[in-house]
Amino acid sequence: MPESRDLPHRLDLALRALVGLTGPTVSFTVLPEPESVTEARHFALSRLDGWGGAALADDVGLVVSELVTNALRHSGAPAFARPAPHPVHPVHPCDDQADRRNRADRAPHGSADPLGSAPAAIRLRLLHQAPWLLCGIMDASPEAPRRKEPDYIAETGRGLHLVESFSVRWGWCGLPQGKIVWALFRAP
Repeated sequence: MPESRDLPHRLDLALRALVGLTGPTVSFTVLPEPESVTEARHFALSRLDGWGGAALADDVGLVVSELVTNALRHSGAPAFARPAPHPVHPVHPCDDQADRRNRADRAPHGSADPLGSAPAAIRLRLLHQAPWLLCGIMDASPEAPRRKEPDYIAETGRGLHLVESFSVRWGWCGLPQGKIVWALFRAP
């Protein structure tokens, strides 16, 4: 999948706002735990409901689940192998993950990573500008997302095909410290 370039002006501005956490953007820190996929999906769906976008719930929930799963599986070194804990970041008023995030930041080095390859930092970000919703997953890996040829027997490998099928448009952009994989939705 080539990196997103020459995007329409409004989409480029929205993507910059998503990365910069400006405007009506909300953020969720994904912890290196299997439950984080469900928690990220619930976070996205609760924000979507607050924005009156319940009609997009199934599509957004599926895409968020796939993008978070991909980031947890493929985006870098084990989270607890990092040389120093992350600083505690300001918490969005609706973010009920502060206690868990703080505990994760204090986890001893060498602790078992239940996912085996979870990266040091993954953030789900959402930007709503009616009638559009832009969803992005930021991670520390500079590697481009790779769409696999579907193996109908395998249990994995269909995620980016689903993202493409359930969003209006999707792509990725490199960042100074990783990348963002994004998906765009339009409310009916």
